[in-house]
Amino acid sequence: MATGTGDADGPGPEVLALERELTVLLRRARASSAELAREVHPELDSAAYGLLARLDDAGPQRATDLAAYIGVGKATMSRQLRALLDLGLVAREPDPADGRASLLRLTEAGRTRFGAVRTARRARYVHRMAGWPASDVAELARLLHRLNAE
Repeated sequence: MATGTGDADGPGPEVLALERELTVLLRRARASSAELAREVHPELDSAAYGLLARLDDAGPQRATDLAAYIGVGKATMSRQLRALLDLGLVAREPDPADGRASLLRLTEAGRTRFGAVRTARRARYVHRMAGWPASDVAELARLLHRLNAE
């Protein structure tokens, strides 16, 4: 049964089309992350936007859990968190489950700034997909989730 992924001769046209579209999407996402990060705070690095999103979505997290989720090393995570702490967007608090560890959480300023930018970002998605059937949006989300879970 053909899967559209190709064979011994190389990837099929579906995979080549997927690669092309993902490349465009990722380029645009990187540029967008930089813009969104600056909207949260002019001195914020683009990579930090994802950390703020994770803390907003999941609540307080250990630095090691954030690093694993984002897929970066300890040194990179430390550098990004230092910037967020210095800007007052994130605070450190003791981990109630382990007094030797600490959790990172959004400060009120971080939540407010990030929330405003995220709301504007979501409004742009709504605008760009205004003509799409809800079932298409749901299918795109489902397929991206499936790809991200692999």
